Amino acid sequence: MTYHGKTDRTRDAYERVLRRFEAFLRDGEENPTETERVVSDASHRDCMAWIHSLRRADAADSTVATYASYLHRFYAYMTQVGAFEANPMALVMEEMDEQIDTNPSRREISIPQMRAFLAEIHHPLDHAVVFTLLKTGMRVGELCNLDLRDLSFADGTPLDGVSSRAQLDGRGPSLYISPEPSVGSATNGEVRTAANKRKRSTVVPVDDELEAVLTRWLAVRPDVTSPANPLFVSTSGSWGERLTTDMVHHLVERHAAERGWHRAGGDAEENVTPHYFRHFFTTHLRDRTGDRGIVKYLRGDVGGDIIDTYTHNWGDRVRETYEQHIYSLL
Repeated sequence: MTYHGKTDRTRDAYERVLRRFEAFLRDGEENPTETERVVSDASHRDCMAWIHSLRRADAADSTVATYASYLHRFYAYMTQVGAFEANPMALVMEEMDEQIDTNPSRREISIPQMRAFLAEIHHPLDHAVVFTLLKTGMRVGELCNLDLRDLSFADGTPLDGVSSRAQLDGRGPSLYISPEPSVGSATNGEVRTAANKRKRSTVVPVDDELEAVLTRWLAVRPDVTSPANPLFVSTSGSWGERLTTDMVHHLVERHAAERGWHRAGGDAEENVTPHYFRHFFTTHLRDRTGDRGIVKYLRGDVGGDIIDTYTHNWGDRVRETYEQHIYSLL
């Protein structure tokens, strides 16, 4: 965490959460007669029991989500470096996902209201960024990591001379979102400053509206400075450089504030942030389709056999379902 530039405050927060979990295992709250457990041997059941203990202690939903993400990242790292055999939080996070993103106390915004909000954003970059987040439900880091090769349009013509990934062949206008990019690692010839959090790669359909918006953006996109040819680049002080997560947060918060949807000091229940668009996508598309599996696939929240099923049946089910039910924003 120090190597990746995390602040003392962030590192202290992680340690407090991990020590709290360690104490929970040691104290054997769920079964006092059990042999003392240690973090390296914790099971999925232990992790879920800890989450339930936080809820019983009346911790806020946002606090539970934060604590869970800290523990998940810890186990993911320890598994990646071979210190632990498995990540017991992986399934817990999958089970928690819908609860985190369907917080009933969030600001409620209708599709017509969101459409009016977008109509007031005239800058091609800002409009394309917000539109893409709303149409795909992807995370900010995933949007920032998109390269031109991750996009294909209906006619299959190379964009700016860059051929699309092989994974997009025959799938129509689409976006490919990879789980690979991580902070400090090189992907497609460029060291990344944001990480993707997908469990597996995902191909997300691009409908006519999003294709039109991205076409408009690409017509004015500045010359890029990176060999990776990023899809979204700065049009201000860092002209031509890959958009960062901070830049996206600033542009979204600025437009949301103009609409009265964001104020300094407001919390997640009040403010519209980039993550709100992921919540908006999840809620509206799930309600329209009634198919949680496809929504989870599009969000990149499932792995293994589940995502393979959707991948193999992609053209017949995912695209048809998406195009039939995705909301219109123009």
